[in-house]
Amino acid sequence: MIAPGMVAFDHVDRMTDHRALFEHADGPVRREGHGYCVDDNARMLVVTSRETDKGAAHRLGRLALAFVLDAQGADGRTRNRMDRYGRWTDHLSTDDCWGRSLWGLGVTASHHGDPAVRRRARVGFDNGVRQRSPWRRAMAFAALGAADVVSSNDVDHGPARALLIAAIDVIGPITSGPWRWPEPRLAYANAALAEALIAAGAALRNDPALDQGLTMLSWLLELETSRGHLSVAAVGGRGPLDSGPMFDQQPIEVAAMADACWRAYTVTGERSWWRGVTAAANWFAGNNDTGLPMYDDVSGGGFDGLQPEGVNLNQGAESTLALISTMQRARSFAPSP
Repeated sequence: MIAPGMVAFDHVDRMTDHRALFEHADGPVRREGHGYCVDDNARMLVVTSRETDKGAAHRLGRLALAFVLDAQGADGRTRNRMDRYGRWTDHLSTDDCWGRSLWGLGVTASHHGDPAVRRRARVGFDNGVRQRSPWRRAMAFAALGAADVVSSNDVDHGPARALLIAAIDVIGPITSGPWRWPEPRLAYANAALAEALIAAGAALRNDPALDQGLTMLSWLLELETSRGHLSVAAVGGRGPLDSGPMFDQQPIEVAAMADACWRAYTVTGERSWWRGVTAAANWFAGNNDTGLPMYDDVSGGGFDGLQPEGVNLNQGAESTLALISTMQRARSFAPSP
């Protein structure tokens, strides 16, 4: 059984071939016919760059880096989908894939243990950071990478700072009413919006942005906590008149909450944010609306969705990386042996 805080890349390794990480799985078996996407390989770049060992995680990270860089156009925009034969099947854009690629490249350029890998990632980041997206989540994902670049470099990185300023503007303000969110309805990866404001506010020393991010996260965590466990927004989102529990719940929501609460703790030093990270790890362990674990203790894969009658037993890339990311954050709060 995977204890909260344990990180295992075995299933991700099985989901990966010589080219990249496959997107979908049938149970624990990868579905090669659906090909690959930058969204998932950028996620893999983020989580592998957090690891300090030089084993499977770094090998997978180098593969993900090559894929993400290959997806990038000369103007910094990004493709997302490649078929199983290695052919790109869509066009360059500044959609979520662009934002996630900058997140992965920024984290890698700032934290990877290999200087050569950091340099390659920095070249890709510098190329992509020139672009802007009209979409909140794409800008939020990009801001997470940009904040790491700004915070970890001795030399001022003007383009990354400019992107953070733009992201704050695109995410937008919240109202003074009870719905403390910049959108009329929650959508997906919701806590990433709050985390982006926290990260940008801290990196830029912009207290209003930081305070808004913390306010949003505190409100979201309270809204999505029920009877002592996380009960996150489901596919289709959540509005002011909706009440829980809602289904299908996706692991990406839980991982975003863990990331955001971890960020809030690192910025503020307030230990109260630990409860969000702990609740996220416990959601995977079975402290959720159906009382069932959201991972396979044999394969190490994460299940694709929490349903009212049980779990979706498919173990795709997004859900497995969400599990790993959450356990990495929980590990940072675990006592030393």
